[in-house]
Amino acid sequence: MLTLYHAPFSRSTRIVQLIELMGISDRIDLRIVQIRRGDGSGARDAANPHPEGKVPLLVHDGVAIRETSAIMEHLMAVFPEEAARMAPRPGTPEHGAMLAWMAWSGAVLEPLVLLKIAGFQHPLLRDSYRDMDGALALLEEALTGRPFLMGEQLTPADILASSSFPFLPGGTAEHPAITDWLARCQAAPSTRAAAELDAEKAKAAA
Repeated sequence: MLTLYHAPFSRSTRIVQLIELMGISDRIDLRIVQIRRGDGSGARDAANPHPEGKVPLLVHDGVAIRETSAIMEHLMAVFPEEAARMAPRPGTPEHGAMLAWMAWSGAVLEPLVLLKIAGFQHPLLRDSYRDMDGALALLEEALTGRPFLMGEQLTPADILASSSFPFLPGGTAEHPAITDWLARCQAAPSTRAAAELDAEKAKAAA
């Protein structure tokens, strides 16, 4: 049994996007919970078993799995046939490259966006994460001449990397390859389906 604890319009939306992309929504028990939001609204939900009160949290046969990238990798392992339709096969170099983009998105890109929002700089952080200009240049190079990070098809790497950009101060107007890629990610049927589900759940909870 797989249960996803999800708050609409939050980081867990990325997992809903993957579930829609894989076509496995009928095999996931979706539990809507409240979370503490960045603007101070909301509150920790007693119905959410996440040890920090956050989302996403996937519970598989009673075992809790945290962190977006780990949850995505686990879902692809649990549903290999569905994963094979939208991601490189495990053990191939392409699959390793996809995992590298996923890890980079959480470990480098997202912290850089948060640091830019906070307006905080420090030499140690620059040495560890480089800077946003470097991250954007890396992405633009990867996307030049291809619609998505892994080629012709939207994969979990795109879902994760694109999710930070709505919060990026200044946007990506100077990087047309990234701007066009973000538009393709947003236009994907799985992205639209997740957005519609979030709107429906948020309205029901209001």
